[in-house]
Amino acid sequence: MPLASIAIAVAAYLLGSIPTGYLLVRMFRNEDIRSVGSGNIGATNVLRAGGKGLGAATFLLDMLKGCAAVWLASAAWTAIVVGSVTVLSASYNDFRALAAFFCVIGHMFPVWLRFRGGKGVATGFGVFLVAAPWAALAAISVFAVVMAISRYVSLSSILGAASFPLFAWFLPPRDLTPADRPLFFTVQVCVALLIIVKHHQNIRRLFAGTEHRFGAKQPA
Repeated sequence: MPLASIAIAVAAYLLGSIPTGYLLVRMFRNEDIRSVGSGNIGATNVLRAGGKGLGAATFLLDMLKGCAAVWLASAAWTAIVVGSVTVLSASYNDFRALAAFFCVIGHMFPVWLRFRGGKGVATGFGVFLVAAPWAALAAISVFAVVMAISRYVSLSSILGAASFPLFAWFLPPRDLTPADRPLFFTVQVCVALLIIVKHHQNIRRLFAGTEHRFGAKQPA
């Protein structure tokens, strides 16, 4: 893999690994979010443990770091191509796909927290909101509909993630070329699967009928 691609992957991982939920709860409540509720550092547990404001801020910042990773990858590719005569083996969309994947990996497995991170929903939405905006908006619509009907955040996240690769196949970015499609689609499927696997405990509780409904007064 070319040095530029490795640099993009490392930068995206480090950006994704910023544990925003952990930092916000530590700063504003002087607590370790990992010892509260479900122990997850994501927006849902922060909302339940730290209140609506911190939960919303966590979701927004996790989403924005995903957006930023893909934006930076786009800018880096453009700068390299415009600023030198080097011919990159990785295309514009390859750079974006690498950044998307490694940013989500960073969020899920942050080196700063001994690789115990979030489930990747907000960050996954952020990376694909830039990389495949129409598909991302369609998937978040699935999340919203399932949430309104079931009030299960986990089920909404799982179905939203599962629907994304399908939407992305039929609603690809305009600049996606046939040569870019295999890597781009592979990353979409891998991110969706990782998000679903990260919800394995929620899936068990859903089948057992013990999963927490949003707004219910019980522990996460």
